[in-house]
Amino acid sequence: MTNPTNPTNPTQTTQTTQTAQARAGVGARASRFRVLIAVMLFVTVVINYLDRSNLSIALPEIARELDLTTAQQGLLLSAFGWTYAALQIPGGWLVDRVPPRVLYPVCLTLWSLATLFMGVIGGFVALIVLRLLVGVFEAPAYPINSKIATVWFPERERATAIGFYTSGQFIGLALLTPVLSWLQALVSWHWVFIATGVVGVLWAVVWYAGFREPRDSRANEAEVELIRAGGGLVDATRERPQRARITRSDLATVLGRRKLWGIYLGQFCLTSTLWFFLTWFPTYLVDYRGMDYIKSGFLASLPFVAALVGVLTSGVLSDFLLRRGVSLGAARKGPIIAGLLLSTVMVGASATDSTALVIVFLSVAFFGNGLASITWSLVSAMAPQRLFGLTGGMFNFIGNLSSIATPIVIGMIITDDSFAPGFAYMTGVTVVGILSYVFLVGRVERVAEHGELKATA
Repeated sequence: MTNPTNPTNPTQTTQTTQTAQARAGVGARASRFRVLIAVMLFVTVVINYLDRSNLSIALPEIARELDLTTAQQGLLLSAFGWTYAALQIPGGWLVDRVPPRVLYPVCLTLWSLATLFMGVIGGFVALIVLRLLVGVFEAPAYPINSKIATVWFPERERATAIGFYTSGQFIGLALLTPVLSWLQALVSWHWVFIATGVVGVLWAVVWYAGFREPRDSRANEAEVELIRAGGGLVDATRERPQRARITRSDLATVLGRRKLWGIYLGQFCLTSTLWFFLTWFPTYLVDYRGMDYIKSGFLASLPFVAALVGVLTSGVLSDFLLRRGVSLGAARKGPIIAGLLLSTVMVGASATDSTALVIVFLSVAFFGNGLASITWSLVSAMAPQRLFGLTGGMFNFIGNLSSIATPIVIGMIITDDSFAPGFAYMTGVTVVGILSYVFLVGRVERVAEHGELKATA
């Protein structure tokens, strides 16, 4: 009979070693590798939003060179949104099946090349086609971000992480909008696209070299256990879906829940303000306020600075409230609703002729937009676990219909002499968003799948 304590027993030796390693890992101080992951997401978001907004910086000069009407400008500004929104569902499906280490650098490279060629190939039609391609390849970006946040961060840190990397969209725009405006004034609008495209290609290489899943990274066992015990889905990317297609039951889940429709509609209203700043705002300063490119680039950066403060405040505040015992719903929805209320201040910009006051009104409004920008934390908390990518895709699809609606609607309703109808439209949409979070979302909890509800009934 084999002695169970015999050190020559290979099975017993392996089990003993694994047990000792596990105990050592749990007892050890947790590493902080997830901080590097947050920084990598932050840099990616900076690049992502520069490639969305660079057209708005160059548009006044492009419009003069190509003799574009405001309606044509609105169409060009909306081109990104057509494919970006339409491919959110396929993008979410792809996120559930392709590891972020592979999917993200592929998407980064392709959208950056499309951006680069915008600076090489001129012409109205060519610019629209290339913007459509940028939308195609950026479609999976935020579902990837959200999945990584859910995998790498425990619930009590997740809103802070989301707020941090989301702030990248505002830091990049606040600091680099004046730089891109200066580059355009120094050389030409073509270099706005060439410069941002090259940066994206280089970062794709860095991402592939540096990103890993929790169990494959340099994070120690204690950090992996800390994430797992705190609600992080550390093995989500290792689990392969049992079905290779989206079923009617899956769609019934993500489209048939009032709670999910609350965050979908709320996201549309929130991102409408963002897309105003990403599309029409520089044109408003140049054409309706009579500023030059350098001055407009500086003033255009101020609301983004305010938004940065808002988004950093939002994540920290939300997680602080959660740690202090406030309910998950109040901790997450409170900053969102407060931010949307502040965004309605935008309407004041149409009631003054003072450029300084306009910037103040819009900075307060965009601070509110930043404060409300932790909406992806609701996706993390409410999406069915198996359908996380699909839910995130639907959330981003409906939310980013605003990237189509906002540029086109504003381009159609403003006049050559007045931008006031555009501000009125934005304020009305924001009010709808407030009502959505108050009356549709309700209690924040993970939504059951279609079949699970039937089983419970």
